Amino acid sequence: MNDAVDQGSRRVLSGLAVATAFSILSPFARSAGVDYPFTLGVASGDPLPDGFVIWTRLAPLFNAADGSGGLKRAVPVRWRVASDAAMTRIVKQGEVLATERFAHSVHVEVAGLAAGRPYWYQFEGLGAQSPVGQARTTPPLQAMASARLGFVSCSHWERGYFSAYRHLAAEQPDLVFFLGDYIYDSSYAVDSGKVFRAHGSGNAVSLSDYRNRYALYKTDPDLQALHAAAPSVATWDDHEVQNDYANRWSQDPKIPVAQFLQQRAAAYQAFYEHMPLRASSVPKGPDMRIYRRLDYGRLARFHVLDGRQYRSEQPCIQANGSHQGHIAANTCSDLRDLGRTMLGWQQEAWLDQGFAQSQAQWNVIAQDLLVAPLLQRDLSNHKVGHWTDGWDGYVANRSRMLASIGRHKVSNPVFWGGDIHSFWTTDLHADANNPDSPVIATEFVGSSVTSDGPPFEAFSKILPLNPHVKFFDSRQRGYVSVELTAQKMLTNFRVITDPRDPNATVSTLKSFVVEPGRAGAIAV
Repeated sequence: MNDAVDQGSRRVLSGLAVATAFSILSPFARSAGVDYPFTLGVASGDPLPDGFVIWTRLAPLFNAADGSGGLKRAVPVRWRVASDAAMTRIVKQGEVLATERFAHSVHVEVAGLAAGRPYWYQFEGLGAQSPVGQARTTPPLQAMASARLGFVSCSHWERGYFSAYRHLAAEQPDLVFFLGDYIYDSSYAVDSGKVFRAHGSGNAVSLSDYRNRYALYKTDPDLQALHAAAPSVATWDDHEVQNDYANRWSQDPKIPVAQFLQQRAAAYQAFYEHMPLRASSVPKGPDMRIYRRLDYGRLARFHVLDGRQYRSEQPCIQANGSHQGHIAANTCSDLRDLGRTMLGWQQEAWLDQGFAQSQAQWNVIAQDLLVAPLLQRDLSNHKVGHWTDGWDGYVANRSRMLASIGRHKVSNPVFWGGDIHSFWTTDLHADANNPDSPVIATEFVGSSVTSDGPPFEAFSKILPLNPHVKFFDSRQRGYVSVELTAQKMLTNFRVITDPRDPNATVSTLKSFVVEPGRAGAIAV
């Protein structure tokens, strides 16, 4: 497939190669008039010490106009989990029914496995076999094992190829975090000069739209390779539904709440159908629980947040009624309103409880945004203010979250984020408005996989206004890889040469170390 694959330990086959192989090897599929059904690959996710979720979706016609994937009936799907890459030592197996209800997606919660080791899995249905994927259970709860981790965000199909995923897969991570904008609901105009490979359709608003958008992305061989190489943990940002949406409010004030909630329900269902999520995340109309905790032995506790579904209405709504993010002056009282929340009150309480109970050496808060305050200039009128669509629009919630870290003396808190299409390293102070207050947490934000970065020169000019920012670069696309041990967190900002080149190479832009008991990153 590509040099990302170590055939000795990780048998990862691209969907295209396997589809070709099984169109030859599977006469039943041909005689039944069904093309190869595993066009979207396989994935695993949300691992525990004794198991994980394994996922696939049967879609012989992945871009069928009605979003069905080309299937109109229930299909039995067999699954197997093995302790070897050749799939000869089967340790668990079973059969499930893939139905039209969830677009013939399959979510199997495998349990009863040994902790802290790799397993391999495969599906079979409609006379064909899927690619083989590798998953991994987390270490025993009291173990202090090391971990290789990665996180990614903001992969716009139209802006280039997903080489970043291929290179992260090559690093053989134990666990990968998708931190939002896994797909883009919106499309560029064909004549905009921005389209390197077209979505082939307009903005997603219906269930069939969202299903087909996910299916298109999942045909990408580099995305398939990453999912097949390691288990993942996914949360969302806004483009899984609509740019800058907040809770039940569309960015467009002309769209009524009831109508937007129907769109949100469709988007959330498609997210569930295409991610390796547990039954606890099955959507109920426009509601879907995706905030959760994951323990990696005693090494790390991952607090995975949902920054979109429960937030208060966007602050500082503009005169034309637009709910889009913008730079608002500090005189806007919404920014500091104590009654406003980014996470919702229930999730805030859940996070506080997770901080209080954690016994991990490291506490990683995996979410979708830049957490640090950022004083910036409006690029159109040069006025100074804060961006409303991020944590700066919900200052009171950020203050409560950082106060919770301080109150519970949380061990080595580190925030991960995406959204802003650029690399950031920041210090988070106990009082975000006082740079002389103690640094209580470290933050790393990853650049986009393909999406355009903010203007480098303009943002570089505002850095003197933000002394807590230790590093910024928006000029390159890529991902973040992390080597985590009890003694240190080594974070590498990895960049690809060109998202328009499907054979782009990779290098390290910058590396940082965080040491236990010492908040703040050290450049290495």
